[in-house]
Amino acid sequence: MAATRPTYVDLANRLDEKDKIAMIIELLHDTNEILDDMVPIEGNLLTGHRTTVRTGLPSVTWRLLNYGVQPSKSQTLPITDVTGMLEAYAEVDKALADLNGNTAEFRLSEDIAFLESMNQEMASTIFYGNVAVDPEKFTGFAPRYASLSTDIDKSGYNIIDAGGIGPDNTSIWLIVWGNSTAHAIYPKGSKMGFTHEDLGQQTLTDAAGGRYEGYRTHYKWDIGLTVRDWRYVIRIANIDWSAIITDTSAPDLVKFMIDAAEQIPNLARGNAAFYMRREIRTALRHQIRTDTNVNLTVETVEGRRVLSFDEIPVRRVDALINTEARIT
Repeated sequence: MAATRPTYVDLANRLDEKDKIAMIIELLHDTNEILDDMVPIEGNLLTGHRTTVRTGLPSVTWRLLNYGVQPSKSQTLPITDVTGMLEAYAEVDKALADLNGNTAEFRLSEDIAFLESMNQEMASTIFYGNVAVDPEKFTGFAPRYASLSTDIDKSGYNIIDAGGIGPDNTSIWLIVWGNSTAHAIYPKGSKMGFTHEDLGQQTLTDAAGGRYEGYRTHYKWDIGLTVRDWRYVIRIANIDWSAIITDTSAPDLVKFMIDAAEQIPNLARGNAAFYMRREIRTALRHQIRTDTNVNLTVETVEGRRVLSFDEIPVRRVDALINTEARIT
């Protein structure tokens, strides 16, 4: 995996210690590990990012002496992706927070629930967000890879059918994050990534209209997604959840993951990683638990155990659902 492209975790490590964002970011990616890889880029619009995608290559000609060559050009298409604003407020009674003599730590313990909720919502939107349905969000990966195709020039060609036919399917994703492949975006001129503002002591109002003194914290995350080169995202779709759970006629996950890795034009173009639910990762380990297997390895990276398949990290993302309709 390339280590030269900054991610949201790198951002957290560079912030002022007094802001305590580093601790918050660690909490954010415990069960949705996509933050380990997602590359953020400043958009060129106030509300998103406009980019140009190459949709066709120019023609070339073997020339004979005394014969000319017809000029040609590539085909491109402008694409605009929008960002969404994910926000939350955390409030706590001042008297309660001050009771234990360590107000800051108590407030952080109360804020964790809000942080986890934002984490889950963000991870879910990265995969399933669709501005056609929820215009306040941004479009994730699933709506971009929603229909199978045998046309090598269409994104549906990068959907691998695992054979599930029921309404209880799930997916494995292979994504190569990079400036020219797929990356997160944030609005032009804004602060990158997750922001945390301590609004201090405020007069709060209860459900009956009564007032009391409390502390308020504001969390904000302006984020979007751009897929500049669809060839660097693979969806292994139609994984039968029932077959995985019962281990009855379970799909060959190893085969499909090998196919996915081989379909990427150049894995060195960015930070490559597989994403799957915990149960799918467990099933994968069961399928390749023999001593002769060399596909799956476990290494310790910066104090954390990292599972890899053919040297590509295998990440756990619990936001991936197990009730996907069959992709056709």
